[in-house]
Amino acid sequence: MFAVKLSKVLTGLLIAGAALLPLASAQAQTQGSKIGFVNTERIFRDATPAKAAQAKIEQEFSRRDKELQDMASRIKAMAEKLDKDAPVLSDSDRLRRQRELADMDKEFQRSQREFREDLNQRRNEELAAVLDRTNKVIKQIAEAEKYDIIFQEAVYASPRIDITDKVLRELNK
Repeated sequence: MFAVKLSKVLTGLLIAGAALLPLASAQAQTQGSKIGFVNTERIFRDATPAKAAQAKIEQEFSRRDKELQDMASRIKAMAEKLDKDAPVLSDSDRLRRQRELADMDKEFQRSQREFREDLNQRRNEELAAVLDRTNKVIKQIAEAEKYDIIFQEAVYASPRIDITDKVLRELNK
């Protein structure tokens, strides 16, 4: 009976040891690996190509943005004038001006929505180009410096493996 229990315990220990062996092997392999991390948010904020893309988008959309601001001002002024004049207006005039104001507001909402959609589309296009260029630079650095893996997203990354500054230097050339 004691021999059976001892045999079961030894078998359990062997199975547990065999299960831990791949973990120990994996840990040994990763100790020799070279790992890097790139903060994509910093790239989009600090890289010269990202700043150029942002300036290009701002220049491209500034006229439409100004038009929307002007339209919002006209609607506000029209609403204030209607509120001020409402007590002395006939019912038909008041209703007509309310309809005009509502129509202008609908047009403003539509224009604003189209503006946001167009702006987001252009921003995504420009950022995709910056990201593509960034990925090429990362790949060049990885190959030149023999990195096994470089992450662009992480919950936490030690500053010791952060190569964002190297990538920025290459992008800003």
